[in-house]
Amino acid sequence: MAHAKEATMKFLKVLGNYLGGIEFSTGYRWQHWIRAISIFALIATGFYIANPYITFGTISPTPTRFLQAELREWHIIFGFAMIGAVLYKTIYFFFFPQAKYERASIKDAFNIKLALQQIGYYLLVSKHPHTKGVYNPLQFWAYTMLYVFFYGIIITGLALYAEVYHNGLGGALYPFAKWVESLFGGLAYVRLWHHIFMWAIIIVVFIHIYMAVYNAVFGKNGGMDAIFSGMKWEKEDH
Repeated sequence: MAHAKEATMKFLKVLGNYLGGIEFSTGYRWQHWIRAISIFALIATGFYIANPYITFGTISPTPTRFLQAELREWHIIFGFAMIGAVLYKTIYFFFFPQAKYERASIKDAFNIKLALQQIGYYLLVSKHPHTKGVYNPLQFWAYTMLYVFFYGIIITGLALYAEVYHNGLGGALYPFAKWVESLFGGLAYVRLWHHIFMWAIIIVVFIHIYMAVYNAVFGKNGGMDAIFSGMKWEKEDH
């Protein structure tokens, strides 16, 4: 058992080094942009699926290539892409050695003094506090809630998927879908909560974009550039 654990840790370390970066690894940046693109694609296709506002479609001899079906197909493709990115990031956070600085943010998250200093920084009345981890307390709780919304929309989305597609993966997920349907009180409520989770994600994403730009402008440490290059810089006190 000990050898298996040691071998697993070595594998994760080697994988992390292969995907390596200073602030954000290559794998981290890939999952971020796959997730970001998927979210915006899912929002666009989801709005249409919920309320079709264009009736024309492509001319095809098959009865399944109308516009609603095609957009549903893209919705599913981007949905599974987002699921992959969310699962990768979850595993990365809890198990990859390179995520130790992210995990260190858990201690900061419960530090009320740091949270107040961070609020002061956003209000332009104090300096950015020194944190032990990558995320300040406000960031950590915002990202925690974001992943609660992610898993909420994934669970409801898979349940809706299995209610339509009864073969292959849909068939395998059907018992799970019926359990989710019962848990939420009916399929209509599963769909309703799927929409609620979508709106919650939209709100958090726009706050995230605003704060990323804010930190890039006032922090002047390349924090926003890091999600492209993987690197940022910090001022050293002499």
